[in-house]
Amino acid sequence: MQTHVVRTYASAEELPREEQLAWRIARVAADPVEVEPEVAEMIGNRVIDNAAVAAASLARSPVVNARAQALAHPYRPGAGVFGLGPAPRVSPEWAAWANGVAVRELDFHDTFLAADYSHPGDNIPPVLAVAQHRGLDGRALVRGIATGYEVQVDLVRGICLHEHRIDHIAHLGPSAAAGIGTLLGLDAETVYQAVGQALHTTTTTRQSRKGAISSWKAYAPAFAGKLAVEAVDRAMRGEGAPSPVYEGEDGVIARLLGGPGARYEVPLPEAGEPKRAILDTYTKEHSAEYQSQALIDLARRLAPRIGDLSRVAEVVIRTSHHTHHVIGTGANDPQKTDPDASRETLDHSILYIFAVALEDRDWHHERSYTPERAHRESTVRLWRKVRTVEDPEWTARYHDPDPDERAFGGRVTVTLEDGSRIEDEIAVADAHPRGARPFGREQYIAKFRRLAEGVVDAAEQDRFLDLARRLDRLDAEEVRQLNLSAPALTEPNRGGLF
Repeated sequence: MQTHVVRTYASAEELPREEQLAWRIARVAADPVEVEPEVAEMIGNRVIDNAAVAAASLARSPVVNARAQALAHPYRPGAGVFGLGPAPRVSPEWAAWANGVAVRELDFHDTFLAADYSHPGDNIPPVLAVAQHRGLDGRALVRGIATGYEVQVDLVRGICLHEHRIDHIAHLGPSAAAGIGTLLGLDAETVYQAVGQALHTTTTTRQSRKGAISSWKAYAPAFAGKLAVEAVDRAMRGEGAPSPVYEGEDGVIARLLGGPGARYEVPLPEAGEPKRAILDTYTKEHSAEYQSQALIDLARRLAPRIGDLSRVAEVVIRTSHHTHHVIGTGANDPQKTDPDASRETLDHSILYIFAVALEDRDWHHERSYTPERAHRESTVRLWRKVRTVEDPEWTARYHDPDPDERAFGGRVTVTLEDGSRIEDEIAVADAHPRGARPFGREQYIAKFRRLAEGVVDAAEQDRFLDLARRLDRLDAEEVRQLNLSAPALTEPNRGGLF
């Protein structure tokens, strides 16, 4: 890996194109290096993972409505819409939109945390949609997805968006554009323009994940994927982008991130170096914000030791800066303790999540979020006894440069009414590669079977899994078939334009 220093340049300063971050990303995308077998297998795992959570979300309102919008844009050859099988076909940017919402709706797929946050599996819907539209095979698809993961993970390692309240899709637009560029075999010049356009159009505020969180949380990454497809299309037609988009005097760094004096270090593969970043990412066993994964597992472990939860006087979670400020007390969001809060808000409340996980000793993508569950009197009482505290030790472990030492959990102290205490801690989720039950191909398939049950029939599940298992060897027609058909889908809300 080569580390690239990125800073703001005044308009009068010379910054050669070859030294701009967008160009360096484009060079990574244009590098013809092959994908290693271990990486190809993990990409297959994440295609299965995305399909699992998309299947479980097909009847949810945001997914239904996004699907309806996509179906208003039929196109040939086009791409498939999740849940509808290989037909009908829609314009690829709209397939990326509908499928991106389905993948993201339940907050249940993969994650990478470093200087910033990301869900790199959001790269798969736009890359797959373009592969289906252009009739490309599994080898091209895997190469494109590997680039999308690499670029997004490397941007997340080097540039913190959250500090400046910029939503993390600002790293997804460029990574998806780069992934599509690799998929199509585009030259660096074309990818450079597409990356610049994608960044410029997907840099938005983080209010989508703050306060009363709405359904837009699922739409936001799908929006970035859709815009990435459109950016590549324009760049292929010869259209340009703001330049230098990161480093310019009025660019993203100067005006939206650290300011004119800021300096970032972004690692990217050197020429000929395999793209392996997907191997540093991890998926979710539970449908909740990633920083709650380990704490759900800890709650399930603590519950039998506590016994009667009515004896609990206080629960204190000592954790990292990110966890405290994003899903904990440090966010200062009253909605995080409101039983009437949206599912999306509860998903970002470790106060709620920990209380429910203690009571149920389990977590479910639907049952754990129902209004009835959130309004249960015992839950509300326990919920309001939970608080988080930022702990410098856990913040340091969160940012540890050694991936074998990096931790996303915390230490919990449960104080009972008689003054006695029960304490325990957890570094990573059970499903994490260093966890008690790390996910491998078997676990990804089990998650798929569990979430697809009752939505997709067994024969269709088998057909899809057969394709995903040999993803890098699929021919173009098999890539077109890389979708799921569900027997009955909910009708959309009426009242839109289409």
